[in-house]
Amino acid sequence: MSRMSIRFEDIKPLIGSTVHVDRRDELFTEEAAKACRAKLEERGVLVFPQLNLDDEEQLRFTDLLGERIKLTRDSSTQETDEDVYQVTLDAKINRQPEYVLGTFFYHMDGITVDMPPPFATLLSARRVSATGGETEFASTYRAYEHLPEEEKRAIADLKVRHSVASSLRPIADAIPEADRERVTSIGVIHEHPLVWTHKSGRKSLVIGSSADSVVGLPIIHGRALIARLNEWAGQPDFSLRHKWQAGDFVIWDNTGALHRALPYDFDSGRMMHRTSIAGTESVAA
Repeated sequence: MSRMSIRFEDIKPLIGSTVHVDRRDELFTEEAAKACRAKLEERGVLVFPQLNLDDEEQLRFTDLLGERIKLTRDSSTQETDEDVYQVTLDAKINRQPEYVLGTFFYHMDGITVDMPPPFATLLSARRVSATGGETEFASTYRAYEHLPEEEKRAIADLKVRHSVASSLRPIADAIPEADRERVTSIGVIHEHPLVWTHKSGRKSLVIGSSADSVVGLPIIHGRALIARLNEWAGQPDFSLRHKWQAGDFVIWDNTGALHRALPYDFDSGRMMHRTSIAGTESVAA
């Protein structure tokens, strides 16, 4: 990168890098995208402070990093390009806020759909909340790597059932009663290995709020295991919290990190623009 004005600075020893861009135009090159993708796979989260990308620029950089993918919209009143999703609790734009409220709990994007999970998620802060609204990331690579060897052996062959219903269970009481059964009774269940062996050879945990139960274990035992692993992944050594400023741009490896938003008020005006990069491998044992 010596010929380029892009520098990476580690945020914490095991997760996250800040990306410093002196010459903005150099970000939109294949060389810069290749360097950012490599650093993303190494560090899990990249933070570009107050880069102030517009939607066209965000889509352009998304395309340089990989094939863009459109995740399911929750509302028909989006005001952006169809591949840019507005993450907001604004009732004028989002008529189904329960899906955004569900992001207050650690999760992976796209783990309950019939396709490889998105490789990466890209988020631009357009308006931030005065209080709350920070995003936390937890590396499921580092969480697995630092498990005791005995525990790695114990979970090596386990499979976990994931569902949208499970991810919405913590907020069920907040869903209007007229919609509650329809929303929480989504019945599609996907089974994934608890330990994902990636093509690179690295291993990560497949956990988060969508993880409902462990195949072959009593419900209570399986859920206790999932809860403990979620807590393990979220410990300070493996996680970081990003306090947003308007214009910040953040990318994370969705296949190797959980994320969640800290709660913020419905009327805070918080607005994020999200794009996603298609995954290239299914979850595999």
